Amino acid sequence: MSDYNWCHGPECHEYKTQDRIRGVKGSKVLRTKKIKVDQNKSMFGNGGGSIWDYFCNHQCLMDYMAEHTQAVVNIALRTEPLETPIDVVVETRTDYRGNLYKQKRIQDIDNA
Repeated sequence: MSDYNWCHGPECHEYKTQDRIRGVKGSKVLRTKKIKVDQNKSMFGNGGGSIWDYFCNHQCLMDYMAEHTQAVVNIALRTEPLETPIDVVVETRTDYRGNLYKQKRIQDIDNA
């Protein structure tokens, strides 16, 4: 597998930036950016493979999502809500002046 990917942004090759210019005088082009694949970076904390291995910047990611959102959602379409069981605990606390106040805290229920 290559150590590089081409940016998947559908308009990446149209953005007028110096780092996209390629070619010799008289036949220059704007080219899609090449991205170094970094197996150690991760947007999701899973130790490798990141969305930034496929997009050179946020704009290219958003361009791609604007074009392909419905197809991406259809991969794992959600038809029912997810729920997490919780308890709402009311705690009495003291502020910095010594006054008592009540604060609600959401606590997960351990179903193990």
